[in-house]
Amino acid sequence: MAVSSCGTTTGREGAQLLRKHNVCTAHYRRQTLQYEECRQLQRTLFPAALCNKRMSSSTSDVDIVVIGSGPGGYVAAIKAAQLGMKTACVEKDDTLGGTCLNVGCIPSKALLNSSHIYVEAKKGYFASQGIEGNFNLNLANMMKQKATAVKQLTGGIAMLFRSNKVQHIQGHGTITGANEVTVAKRDGTSEKLKTKNILIASGSEVTPFPGIEIDETRVISSTGALSLSAVPKRMVIIGAGVIGVELGSVWQRLGADVTAVEFLGHVGGQGIDMEVSKNFERILTKQGFKFKLNTKVTSATKGSDTIKVTVEGVKDSSKREELECDVLLVSVGRRPYTTNLGLENVGIKLDDKGRIPVNDRFQTSVPSVYAIGDCIRGPMLAHKAEDEGILCVEGINGGPVHIDYNCIPSVIYTHPEVAWVGKSEEQLKEEVNPLYNRAKTVNDIDGFVKILGDSKTDRILGAHVIGPNAGEMIAEAVIALEYGASCEDIARVCHPHPTLSEAFREANLQAFCGKAINFG
Repeated sequence: MAVSSCGTTTGREGAQLLRKHNVCTAHYRRQTLQYEECRQLQRTLFPAALCNKRMSSSTSDVDIVVIGSGPGGYVAAIKAAQLGMKTACVEKDDTLGGTCLNVGCIPSKALLNSSHIYVEAKKGYFASQGIEGNFNLNLANMMKQKATAVKQLTGGIAMLFRSNKVQHIQGHGTITGANEVTVAKRDGTSEKLKTKNILIASGSEVTPFPGIEIDETRVISSTGALSLSAVPKRMVIIGAGVIGVELGSVWQRLGADVTAVEFLGHVGGQGIDMEVSKNFERILTKQGFKFKLNTKVTSATKGSDTIKVTVEGVKDSSKREELECDVLLVSVGRRPYTTNLGLENVGIKLDDKGRIPVNDRFQTSVPSVYAIGDCIRGPMLAHKAEDEGILCVEGINGGPVHIDYNCIPSVIYTHPEVAWVGKSEEQLKEEVNPLYNRAKTVNDIDGFVKILGDSKTDRILGAHVIGPNAGEMIAEAVIALEYGASCEDIARVCHPHPTLSEAFREANLQAFCGKAINFG
Protein backbone atom coordinates (compact mmCIF):
# COMPACT_ATOMS: atom_id res chain seq x y z
CA MET A 1 0.00 0.00 0.00
CA ALA A 2 1.42 3.39 -1.02
CA VAL A 3 1.43 6.01 1.72
CA SER A 4 2.49 9.62 1.29
CA SER A 5 4.53 11.59 3.82
CA CYS A 6 1.35 12.87 5.50
CA GLY A 7 -0.03 9.34 5.82
CA THR A 8 -2.58 9.45 3.04
CA THR A 9 -3.64 6.20 1.42
CA THR A 10 -3.28 6.47 -2.34
CA GLY A 11 -4.18 4.46 -5.41
CA ARG A 12 -6.54 1.54 -5.93
CA GLU A 13 -5.89 -0.02 -2.52
CA GLY A 14 -6.99 3.13 -0.73
CA ALA A 15 -10.27 3.25 -2.64
CA GLN A 16 -10.89 -0.42 -1.91
CA LEU A 17 -10.21 0.18 1.78
CA LEU A 18 -12.74 3.01 1.83
CA ARG A 19 -15.38 0.82 0.22
CA LYS A 20 -14.65 -1.91 2.76
CA HIS A 21 -15.16 0.57 5.58
CA ASN A 22 -18.55 1.63 4.24
CA VAL A 23 -19.59 -2.01 4.00
CA CYS A 24 -18.16 -2.66 7.46
CA THR A 25 -20.23 0.13 8.98
CA ALA A 26 -23.43 -1.23 7.48
CA HIS A 27 -22.67 -4.83 8.44
CA TYR A 28 -21.77 -3.96 12.02
CA ARG A 29 -25.10 -2.17 12.40
CA ARG A 30 -26.80 -5.35 11.22
CA GLN A 31 -24.70 -7.34 13.72
CA THR A 32 -23.00 -9.41 11.00
CA LEU A 33 -19.50 -8.12 11.83
CA GLN A 34 -17.81 -8.13 15.21
CA TYR A 35 -16.97 -4.82 16.88
CA GLU A 36 -13.21 -5.46 16.92
CA GLU A 37 -13.19 -6.23 13.17
CA CYS A 38 -14.80 -2.86 12.50
CA ARG A 39 -12.47 -0.99 14.86
CA GLN A 40 -9.38 -2.55 13.27
CA LEU A 41 -10.51 -1.40 9.84
CA GLN A 42 -11.28 2.07 11.17
CA ARG A 43 -7.82 2.35 12.78
CA THR A 44 -6.27 1.43 9.44
CA LEU A 45 -8.37 3.81 7.40
CA PHE A 46 -9.03 6.95 9.39
CA PRO A 47 -5.53 8.25 10.16
CA ALA A 48 -4.97 8.25 6.41
CA ALA A 49 -8.38 9.38 5.23
CA LEU A 50 -8.64 12.39 7.51
CA CYS A 51 -5.13 13.72 6.86
CA ASN A 52 -5.68 17.47 6.80
CA LYS A 53 -2.76 18.40 4.55
CA ARG A 54 -4.11 16.36 1.64
CA MET A 55 -6.80 18.89 0.78
CA SER A 56 -4.60 21.99 0.99
CA SER A 57 -3.82 23.76 -2.26
CA SER A 58 -1.04 26.28 -2.74
CA THR A 59 -2.72 27.63 -5.90
CA SER A 60 -6.09 28.37 -4.25
CA ASP A 61 -7.18 31.14 -1.89
CA VAL A 62 -9.07 28.58 0.20
CA ASP A 63 -9.64 24.83 0.29
CA ILE A 64 -13.43 25.10 0.33
CA VAL A 65 -16.07 27.77 -0.21
CA VAL A 66 -19.45 27.09 1.36
CA ILE A 67 -22.34 29.02 -0.22
CA GLY A 68 -24.98 29.55 2.47
CA SER A 69 -24.83 29.65 6.27
CA GLY A 70 -27.99 27.78 7.22
CA PRO A 71 -27.84 24.63 9.39
CA GLY A 72 -26.15 22.64 6.63
CA GLY A 73 -23.78 25.37 5.50
CA TYR A 74 -22.49 26.68 8.81
CA VAL A 75 -22.03 23.17 10.23
CA ALA A 76 -20.16 22.08 7.10
CA ALA A 77 -17.93 25.17 7.26
CA ILE A 78 -17.03 24.56 10.90
CA LYS A 79 -16.36 20.86 10.27
CA ALA A 80 -14.14 21.69 7.29
CA ALA A 81 -12.11 24.13 9.39
CA GLN A 82 -11.80 21.56 12.18
CA LEU A 83 -10.35 19.12 9.65
CA GLY A 84 -7.69 21.67 8.74
CA MET A 85 -9.21 23.08 5.56
CA LYS A 86 -8.91 26.79 4.90
CA THR A 87 -12.61 27.64 4.79
CA ALA A 88 -14.76 30.53 3.60
CA CYS A 89 -18.53 30.77 4.04
CA VAL A 90 -20.47 33.15 1.79
CA GLU A 91 -23.85 34.42 3.05
CA LYS A 92 -26.08 36.86 1.17
CA ASP A 93 -28.15 37.92 4.20
CA ASP A 94 -27.10 40.30 6.97
CA THR A 95 -27.04 37.58 9.63
CA LEU A 96 -25.81 34.01 9.69
CA GLY A 97 -28.07 30.99 10.19
CA GLY A 98 -30.21 30.96 7.06
CA THR A 99 -33.97 30.49 7.09
CA CYS A 100 -33.93 28.17 10.11
CA LEU A 101 -32.40 30.55 12.63
CA ASN A 102 -33.77 33.81 11.24
CA VAL A 103 -37.29 33.17 9.90
CA GLY A 104 -37.92 29.46 10.43
CA CYS A 105 -37.29 26.85 13.11
CA ILE A 106 -36.00 29.08 15.90
CA PRO A 107 -38.44 32.04 15.84
CA SER A 108 -41.42 29.74 15.24
CA LYS A 109 -40.47 27.54 18.21
CA ALA A 110 -40.01 30.63 20.37
CA LEU A 111 -43.55 31.77 19.53
CA LEU A 112 -44.94 28.26 19.94
CA ASN A 113 -43.44 28.09 23.42
CA SER A 114 -44.63 31.56 24.45
CA SER A 115 -48.14 31.08 23.07
CA HIS A 116 -48.44 27.71 24.82
CA ILE A 117 -47.51 29.27 28.17
CA TYR A 118 -50.05 32.03 27.52
CA VAL A 119 -52.94 29.69 26.72
CA GLU A 120 -52.11 27.46 29.70
CA ALA A 121 -52.27 30.50 31.98
CA LYS A 122 -55.37 31.97 30.34
CA LYS A 123 -57.43 28.79 30.33
CA GLY A 124 -56.91 27.94 33.96
CA TYR A 125 -54.17 25.32 34.00
CA PHE A 126 -51.94 27.47 36.19
CA ALA A 127 -54.83 28.11 38.59
CA SER A 128 -55.43 24.36 38.87
CA GLN A 129 -51.81 24.04 40.00
CA GLY A 130 -52.22 26.72 42.66
CA ILE A 131 -50.71 29.55 40.59
CA GLU A 132 -53.21 32.40 40.44
CA GLY A 133 -53.19 35.82 38.84
CA ASN A 134 -54.44 37.92 35.95
CA PHE A 135 -52.64 37.09 32.73
CA ASN A 136 -52.74 39.38 29.69
CA LEU A 137 -51.10 39.24 26.29
CA ASN A 138 -48.36 41.71 25.43
CA LEU A 139 -47.64 40.73 21.83
CA ALA A 140 -44.86 43.30 21.42
CA ASN A 141 -42.92 41.79 24.32
CA MET A 142 -43.55 38.28 23.01
CA MET A 143 -42.07 39.32 19.66
CA LYS A 144 -39.16 40.97 21.46
CA GLN A 145 -38.39 37.71 23.28
CA LYS A 146 -38.46 35.88 19.94
CA ALA A 147 -36.05 38.41 18.43
CA THR A 148 -33.71 38.02 21.41
CA ALA A 149 -33.59 34.25 20.93
CA VAL A 150 -32.79 34.68 17.23
CA LYS A 151 -30.10 37.29 17.90
CA GLN A 152 -28.39 35.13 20.50
CA LEU A 153 -28.23 32.10 18.21
CA THR A 154 -27.15 33.92 15.05
CA GLY A 155 -24.49 35.69 17.10
CA GLY A 156 -23.45 32.30 18.41
CA ILE A 157 -22.68 31.12 14.87
CA ALA A 158 -20.53 34.19 14.27
CA MET A 159 -18.61 33.37 17.45
CA LEU A 160 -18.16 29.74 16.33
CA PHE A 161 -16.85 30.96 12.97
CA ARG A 162 -14.26 33.12 14.71
CA SER A 163 -13.16 30.40 17.12
CA ASN A 164 -12.83 27.85 14.31
CA LYS A 165 -11.17 30.33 11.91
CA VAL A 166 -13.92 30.21 9.29
CA GLN A 167 -13.79 33.25 7.01
CA HIS A 168 -17.26 34.85 6.78
CA ILE A 169 -17.85 36.78 3.56
CA GLN A 170 -21.10 38.73 3.26
CA GLY A 171 -22.53 38.91 -0.24
CA HIS A 172 -24.16 36.86 -2.97
CA GLY A 173 -22.00 33.97 -4.10
CA THR A 174 -22.03 32.87 -7.73
CA ILE A 175 -20.09 29.94 -9.16
CA THR A 176 -18.02 31.34 -12.02
CA GLY A 177 -15.84 28.29 -12.56
CA ALA A 178 -15.30 24.76 -11.31
CA ASN A 179 -12.84 26.21 -8.79
CA GLU A 180 -14.02 29.80 -8.49
CA VAL A 181 -16.76 31.68 -6.62
CA THR A 182 -17.43 35.37 -7.22
CA VAL A 183 -19.04 37.28 -4.35
CA ALA A 184 -21.14 40.37 -5.16
CA LYS A 185 -21.08 42.66 -2.12
CA ARG A 186 -23.57 45.27 -0.95
CA ASP A 187 -21.24 48.17 -1.73
CA GLY A 188 -21.12 47.20 -5.39
CA THR A 189 -17.69 45.59 -5.27
CA SER A 190 -16.96 41.94 -5.94
CA GLU A 191 -14.42 39.41 -4.75
CA LYS A 192 -13.18 36.32 -6.56
CA LEU A 193 -12.23 33.27 -4.52
CA LYS A 194 -10.07 30.53 -5.99
CA THR A 195 -10.93 27.28 -4.26
CA LYS A 196 -10.32 23.57 -4.54
CA ASN A 197 -13.88 22.67 -3.51
CA ILE A 198 -17.28 24.38 -3.60
CA LEU A 199 -20.17 23.32 -1.37
CA ILE A 200 -23.65 24.61 -2.21
CA ALA A 201 -25.87 24.91 0.88
CA SER A 202 -28.30 27.47 -0.52
CA GLY A 203 -31.40 26.10 1.20
CA SER A 204 -34.96 26.70 0.06
CA GLU A 205 -37.57 29.42 -0.34
CA VAL A 206 -41.33 29.72 0.11
CA THR A 207 -43.32 28.09 -2.68
CA PRO A 208 -45.65 30.73 -4.18
CA PHE A 209 -49.35 30.04 -4.74
CA PRO A 210 -50.54 30.68 -8.32
CA GLY A 211 -52.68 33.79 -8.58
CA ILE A 212 -52.13 34.96 -5.00
CA GLU A 213 -49.49 37.62 -4.37
CA ILE A 214 -47.80 37.65 -0.99
CA ASP A 215 -47.37 41.13 0.51
CA GLU A 216 -46.29 39.96 4.02
CA THR A 217 -48.90 42.27 5.55
CA ARG A 218 -52.31 40.75 4.90
CA VAL A 219 -51.35 37.92 2.56
CA ILE A 220 -48.37 36.40 4.29
CA SER A 221 -45.88 33.56 4.09
CA SER A 222 -44.34 31.82 7.08
CA THR A 223 -41.95 34.78 7.33
CA GLY A 224 -44.77 37.28 7.77
CA ALA A 225 -46.58 34.98 10.20
CA LEU A 226 -43.64 35.34 12.58
CA SER A 227 -43.88 39.11 12.83
CA LEU A 228 -47.54 40.19 12.85
CA SER A 229 -48.05 43.32 14.95
CA ALA A 230 -51.54 42.33 16.11
CA VAL A 231 -53.55 39.14 16.56
CA PRO A 232 -55.91 38.79 13.57
CA LYS A 233 -59.57 38.08 14.31
CA ARG A 234 -59.74 35.53 11.50
CA MET A 235 -56.92 33.71 9.75
CA VAL A 236 -57.18 31.32 6.81
CA ILE A 237 -54.23 29.08 6.07
CA ILE A 238 -53.62 27.45 2.70
CA GLY A 239 -52.07 24.13 3.69
CA ALA A 240 -52.32 22.01 6.85
CA GLY A 241 -48.81 20.59 6.72
CA VAL A 242 -46.15 21.04 9.39
CA ILE A 243 -45.64 24.79 8.89
CA GLY A 244 -49.37 25.49 8.58
CA VAL A 245 -50.42 23.74 11.78
CA GLU A 246 -47.47 25.09 13.78
CA LEU A 247 -48.00 28.75 12.86
CA GLY A 248 -51.77 28.32 12.93
CA SER A 249 -51.46 27.00 16.48
CA VAL A 250 -49.55 30.11 17.55
CA TRP A 251 -52.25 32.52 16.40
CA GLN A 252 -55.16 30.29 17.42
CA ARG A 253 -53.77 30.18 20.98
CA LEU A 254 -53.42 33.96 21.00
CA GLY A 255 -57.07 34.44 20.05
CA ALA A 256 -57.46 34.18 16.27
CA ASP A 257 -60.21 32.12 14.63
CA VAL A 258 -58.08 29.85 12.43
CA THR A 259 -59.21 27.73 9.47
CA ALA A 260 -56.77 25.61 7.45
CA VAL A 261 -57.66 24.57 3.90
CA GLU A 262 -55.88 21.37 2.89
CA PHE A 263 -55.79 19.75 -0.56
CA LEU A 264 -55.04 16.32 0.93
CA GLY A 265 -57.43 14.33 3.09
CA HIS A 266 -55.32 14.58 6.24
CA VAL A 267 -53.29 17.01 8.34
CA GLY A 268 -49.56 16.87 9.09
CA GLY A 269 -48.18 16.71 5.55
CA GLN A 270 -46.39 13.92 3.71
CA GLY A 271 -44.99 10.92 5.58
CA ILE A 272 -47.20 11.09 8.65
CA ASP A 273 -48.89 7.86 9.75
CA MET A 274 -52.64 8.06 9.07
CA GLU A 275 -53.66 6.88 12.54
CA VAL A 276 -51.42 9.56 14.00
CA SER A 277 -52.83 12.17 11.61
CA LYS A 278 -56.45 11.40 12.51
CA ASN A 279 -55.72 11.67 16.22
CA PHE A 280 -53.70 14.82 15.65
CA GLU A 281 -56.58 16.41 13.74
CA ARG A 282 -58.98 15.47 16.54
CA ILE A 283 -56.72 17.06 19.17
CA LEU A 284 -56.22 20.30 17.23
CA THR A 285 -59.95 20.52 16.48
CA LYS A 286 -60.69 20.19 20.19
CA GLN A 287 -58.30 23.10 20.78
CA GLY A 288 -60.31 25.28 18.36
CA PHE A 289 -58.47 24.75 15.05
CA LYS A 290 -60.80 24.35 12.04
CA PHE A 291 -59.96 22.21 9.01
CA LYS A 292 -61.35 21.89 5.51
CA LEU A 293 -59.76 18.75 4.06
CA ASN A 294 -59.91 17.53 0.46
CA THR A 295 -60.43 21.19 -0.38
CA LYS A 296 -58.53 23.58 -2.64
CA VAL A 297 -58.29 27.36 -2.84
CA THR A 298 -59.29 28.74 -6.23
CA SER A 299 -58.91 32.47 -5.58
CA ALA A 300 -58.36 35.16 -2.97
CA THR A 301 -59.61 38.72 -3.30
CA LYS A 302 -58.46 41.54 -1.04
CA GLY A 303 -61.08 44.08 0.02
CA SER A 304 -60.62 47.18 2.13
CA ASP A 305 -61.07 45.28 5.39
CA THR A 306 -61.24 41.58 4.60
CA ILE A 307 -59.90 38.96 2.24
CA LYS A 308 -62.41 36.69 0.51
CA VAL A 309 -61.04 33.22 -0.14
CA THR A 310 -62.94 30.97 -2.53
CA VAL A 311 -62.57 27.22 -1.98
CA GLU A 312 -64.04 24.10 -3.57
CA GLY A 313 -63.90 20.36 -3.11
CA VAL A 314 -60.98 18.51 -4.70
CA LYS A 315 -63.23 15.66 -5.84
CA ASP A 316 -66.44 17.67 -6.26
CA SER A 317 -65.99 21.21 -7.57
CA SER A 318 -69.66 21.97 -6.96
CA LYS A 319 -68.89 22.05 -3.23
CA ARG A 320 -67.86 25.69 -3.27
CA GLU A 321 -67.85 28.28 -0.52
CA GLU A 322 -66.33 31.62 0.37
CA LEU A 323 -64.28 32.22 3.50
CA GLU A 324 -63.53 35.65 4.94
CA CYS A 325 -60.41 36.51 6.90
CA ASP A 326 -58.21 39.38 8.00
CA VAL A 327 -54.97 37.54 7.26
CA LEU A 328 -54.30 34.82 4.67
CA LEU A 329 -51.28 32.59 5.33
CA VAL A 330 -49.87 30.81 2.28
CA SER A 331 -48.22 27.63 3.53
CA VAL A 332 -47.96 25.18 0.64
CA GLY A 333 -44.36 24.12 1.17
CA ARG A 334 -40.90 25.20 0.11
CA ARG A 335 -38.83 24.81 -3.05
CA PRO A 336 -35.04 24.58 -3.56
CA TYR A 337 -33.29 27.93 -3.81
CA THR A 338 -31.06 27.52 -6.84
CA THR A 339 -31.47 30.78 -8.76
CA ASN A 340 -28.47 33.00 -9.51
CA LEU A 341 -25.97 30.48 -8.19
CA GLY A 342 -24.16 30.23 -11.52
CA LEU A 343 -24.90 26.53 -11.99
CA GLU A 344 -25.17 27.06 -15.73
CA ASN A 345 -21.61 28.42 -15.77
CA VAL A 346 -20.26 24.96 -14.94
CA GLY A 347 -22.91 22.84 -16.66
CA ILE A 348 -24.89 21.68 -13.62
CA LYS A 349 -28.50 20.93 -14.58
CA LEU A 350 -31.44 20.69 -12.17
CA ASP A 351 -33.78 17.72 -11.96
CA ASP A 352 -37.52 17.89 -12.70
CA LYS A 353 -38.22 19.19 -9.18
CA GLY A 354 -35.67 21.99 -9.35
CA ARG A 355 -33.12 20.19 -7.17
CA ILE A 356 -29.39 19.79 -7.72
CA PRO A 357 -28.60 16.13 -8.55
CA VAL A 358 -25.80 14.61 -6.45
CA ASN A 359 -24.23 11.18 -6.01
CA ASP A 360 -23.94 9.28 -2.72
CA ARG A 361 -21.02 11.53 -1.69
CA PHE A 362 -23.02 14.73 -2.40
CA GLN A 363 -20.94 15.40 -5.51
CA THR A 364 -22.60 17.13 -8.47
CA SER A 365 -21.84 16.47 -12.13
CA VAL A 366 -18.81 18.74 -11.60
CA PRO A 367 -16.35 16.80 -9.37
CA SER A 368 -15.21 19.85 -7.39
CA VAL A 369 -18.75 21.08 -6.66
CA TYR A 370 -20.90 19.53 -3.91
CA ALA A 371 -24.43 20.23 -2.65
CA ILE A 372 -26.36 19.47 0.54
CA GLY A 373 -29.59 20.30 2.35
CA ASP A 374 -32.85 21.62 0.94
CA CYS A 375 -31.42 22.15 -2.55
CA ILE A 376 -30.95 18.38 -3.08
CA ARG A 377 -33.21 15.34 -2.72
CA GLY A 378 -34.62 14.24 0.61
CA PRO A 379 -36.73 15.86 3.32
CA MET A 380 -36.30 19.60 3.85
CA LEU A 381 -35.19 19.40 7.47
CA ALA A 382 -32.47 21.33 9.29
CA HIS A 383 -31.05 18.25 11.01
CA LYS A 384 -30.88 16.38 7.70
CA ALA A 385 -28.84 19.26 6.23
CA GLU A 386 -26.52 19.26 9.26
CA ASP A 387 -25.79 15.56 8.89
CA GLU A 388 -25.18 15.94 5.17
CA GLY A 389 -22.83 18.87 5.77
CA ILE A 390 -20.63 16.91 8.16
CA LEU A 391 -20.61 13.77 6.01
CA CYS A 392 -19.91 15.69 2.81
CA VAL A 393 -16.86 17.42 4.27
CA GLU A 394 -15.57 14.18 5.78
CA GLY A 395 -16.04 12.55 2.38
CA ILE A 396 -14.06 15.30 0.66
CA ASN A 397 -11.27 14.50 3.09
CA GLY A 398 -11.43 10.80 2.22
CA GLY A 399 -13.69 9.61 5.02
CA PRO A 400 -16.70 7.29 4.66
CA VAL A 401 -20.09 8.74 3.74
CA HIS A 402 -23.12 6.96 5.15
CA ILE A 403 -26.61 8.33 5.70
CA ASP A 404 -29.85 6.39 6.04
CA TYR A 405 -32.72 8.70 5.15
CA ASN A 406 -35.15 6.24 6.71
CA CYS A 407 -33.58 7.14 10.07
CA ILE A 408 -34.18 10.90 9.83
CA PRO A 409 -36.89 11.95 12.31
CA SER A 410 -39.70 14.43 11.72
CA VAL A 411 -41.29 16.57 14.43
CA ILE A 412 -44.33 18.88 14.55
CA TYR A 413 -43.89 21.30 17.45
CA THR A 414 -47.53 21.84 18.39
CA HIS A 415 -48.97 20.84 21.76
CA PRO A 416 -48.96 17.96 22.02
CA GLU A 417 -45.97 17.41 19.77
CA VAL A 418 -45.97 14.82 17.00
CA ALA A 419 -42.81 12.93 16.03
CA TRP A 420 -41.97 9.94 13.90
CA VAL A 421 -39.10 8.03 12.33
CA GLY A 422 -38.97 5.07 9.97
CA LYS A 423 -41.95 3.60 8.15
CA SER A 424 -45.61 4.44 8.60
CA GLU A 425 -48.23 1.71 8.74
CA GLU A 426 -49.41 2.69 5.25
CA GLN A 427 -45.91 2.34 3.81
CA LEU A 428 -45.53 -1.13 5.31
CA LYS A 429 -48.88 -2.21 3.88
CA GLU A 430 -47.75 -1.12 0.41
CA GLU A 431 -44.54 -3.16 0.58
CA VAL A 432 -44.25 -6.71 -0.72
CA ASN A 433 -45.09 -9.28 2.00
CA PRO A 434 -45.89 -6.67 4.66
CA LEU A 435 -45.19 -8.67 7.80
CA TYR A 436 -45.16 -6.42 10.82
CA ASN A 437 -46.29 -6.20 14.43
CA ARG A 438 -48.17 -3.16 15.65
CA ALA A 439 -48.31 -1.91 19.23
CA LYS A 440 -49.65 1.24 20.84
CA THR A 441 -49.53 2.60 24.38
CA VAL A 442 -51.50 5.63 25.48
CA ASN A 443 -49.36 7.92 27.64
CA ASP A 444 -51.78 10.81 28.06
CA ILE A 445 -55.42 11.62 27.38
CA ASP A 446 -54.20 13.15 24.12
CA GLY A 447 -51.16 11.06 23.26
CA PHE A 448 -49.72 7.67 22.44
CA VAL A 449 -46.63 5.81 21.30
CA LYS A 450 -46.95 3.50 18.31
CA ILE A 451 -44.28 0.96 17.38
CA LEU A 452 -44.10 -1.02 14.13
CA GLY A 453 -41.81 -4.05 14.18
CA ASP A 454 -40.91 -6.88 11.81
CA SER A 455 -42.96 -9.95 12.76
CA LYS A 456 -40.12 -12.34 11.85
CA THR A 457 -37.00 -10.58 13.12
CA ASP A 458 -38.58 -8.28 15.75
CA ARG A 459 -36.56 -5.39 14.27
CA ILE A 460 -38.10 -1.95 14.77
CA LEU A 461 -39.40 -0.55 11.47
CA GLY A 462 -41.07 2.65 12.61
CA ALA A 463 -41.96 4.69 15.68
CA HIS A 464 -44.67 7.34 16.02
CA VAL A 465 -45.36 9.54 19.04
CA ILE A 466 -48.04 12.06 19.99
CA GLY A 467 -47.47 13.70 23.34
CA PRO A 468 -45.54 16.26 25.35
CA ASN A 469 -41.85 16.36 24.35
CA ALA A 470 -42.39 13.87 21.52
CA GLY A 471 -39.47 15.50 19.72
CA GLU A 472 -37.19 14.52 22.59
CA MET A 473 -38.67 11.03 22.94
CA ILE A 474 -38.18 10.15 19.27
CA ALA A 475 -34.38 10.33 19.61
CA GLU A 476 -34.38 6.92 21.31
CA ALA A 477 -36.24 5.44 18.35
CA VAL A 478 -33.79 7.06 15.90
CA ILE A 479 -30.85 5.35 17.61
CA ALA A 480 -32.77 2.06 17.66
CA LEU A 481 -33.48 2.22 13.92
CA GLU A 482 -29.96 3.36 13.02
CA TYR A 483 -28.39 0.40 14.78
CA GLY A 484 -30.99 -2.21 13.87
CA ALA A 485 -32.42 -2.71 17.36
CA SER A 486 -35.32 -5.05 18.00
CA CYS A 487 -38.45 -4.33 20.01
CA GLU A 488 -37.09 -6.70 22.65
CA ASP A 489 -33.85 -4.69 22.85
CA ILE A 490 -35.78 -1.58 23.90
CA ALA A 491 -38.25 -3.49 26.08
CA ARG A 492 -35.39 -4.93 28.15
CA VAL A 493 -33.64 -1.58 28.71
CA CYS A 494 -34.41 -0.03 32.10
CA HIS A 495 -36.13 3.34 31.65
CA PRO A 496 -36.34 5.92 34.47
CA HIS A 497 -39.61 6.29 36.38
CA PRO A 498 -41.73 8.35 36.28
CA THR A 499 -41.03 9.58 32.73
CA LEU A 500 -42.74 9.82 29.38
CA SER A 501 -40.06 7.54 27.92
CA GLU A 502 -41.59 4.62 29.80
CA ALA A 503 -44.41 4.67 27.24
CA PHE A 504 -41.82 3.96 24.55
CA ARG A 505 -40.57 0.95 26.48
CA GLU A 506 -44.12 -0.30 27.08
CA ALA A 507 -45.00 -0.04 23.38
CA ASN A 508 -41.93 -2.08 22.46
CA LEU A 509 -42.79 -4.61 25.16
CA GLN A 510 -46.24 -5.00 23.66
CA ALA A 511 -44.81 -5.33 20.14
CA PHE A 512 -42.31 -7.94 21.35
CA CYS A 513 -44.45 -10.22 23.51
CA GLY A 514 -48.00 -9.02 22.94
CA LYS A 515 -48.62 -7.45 26.34
CA ALA A 516 -47.52 -4.27 28.07
CA ILE A 517 -47.29 -3.99 31.86
CA ASN A 518 -48.86 -0.62 32.61
CA PHE A 519 -51.21 -0.21 29.66
CA GLY A 520 -54.30 -2.20 28.82
